[in-house]
Amino acid sequence: MHINALLTIIIVVGFVLVTGCIAQTKKDINNTTVNTTNTFTPFVNTTMKITNNTNVTNATNVTALKGPLRISISGYPATLAVILDNQTVGNVTREKPLDLMVNEGNHSVKVCVALICEVEYVNIIFAKRSFVDFGDRLRKDVEFPLPTVRIVEFYKNGDAVSVMIEFINPSENDLSMSADVSVGYSYIDPRSGTRKGESAQGKAMEMVRAGTRTPYRLDLYFVDGDAYNYDIPALSNIKYRTITI
Repeated sequence: MHINALLTIIIVVGFVLVTGCIAQTKKDINNTTVNTTNTFTPFVNTTMKITNNTNVTNATNVTALKGPLRISISGYPATLAVILDNQTVGNVTREKPLDLMVNEGNHSVKVCVALICEVEYVNIIFAKRSFVDFGDRLRKDVEFPLPTVRIVEFYKNGDAVSVMIEFINPSENDLSMSADVSVGYSYIDPRSGTRKGESAQGKAMEMVRAGTRTPYRLDLYFVDGDAYNYDIPALSNIKYRTITI
C-alpha cells in the first residue's frame, strides 16, 4: 500500500518538471524571432540614397529651347553669307531666305558685301518666329553688289556728245575697269542737204580702288554736218580685272 502511494508521488513530480522545460523552450524561441527583425533597418536608408542620385543625373540632360529665325534680303541682287554670332551658318539669295532654328536668347546676325557689313541684333523666343531683313539697308549702303560701269549723264558739247561715266568697285580688291561707249546720231550733209545716220564710239578705262567709285568723262565726236540729233549713249563690252602688285 505504501509502495503504490510513493510511485504515484514520483510520477506527479516528473510530469511537473517536464512541463516546465517545454514552457522555457517556447519562451527562448520567441526572443530569437524579435531580434532577427531589427537587422533590416539599414536597408531602407540605402534605397533612399540611390533614388536621389538618379534625379540629379536626369536634370543635367535637359535640351536647350530653340526658336525659328528667318533671314532675307528682299530682292537684293546677290548671294550673301549669313553670319550668326560670328559663325557662318548658310547663304541667303534674292529669291530664297535662310531659315534657322536658334537657341533662345540674344544673337547677332550679319551679312557683308565686300567691305561693307550690315548687322542686326535679335532676341529669340521659343516657338515664336523672328524675322531679319537686310534688303533696304543693302540697297541704301551698297547699291551695286558687283563691279559696275554706268552712265550718269550726257549732253551735247559743240560737235560732240560728252558722256559722264561712273566706275563702281564694291569688291575687296583694286580693279582695272573698262567699257566701250557709243552713241547713234543723225545730221544734214552740207554738200547734199540730205539727212544721214552715223555713230560715234570710244573706250573708257580707269583704275578703281577697292570699295570706291571713280567718275570718268568721255567725248564722242560727230562728223562734219548740221542739225545733229543723237540717241541715248550705250555701254558695252564691260570688263574688269584684279590689279596685282
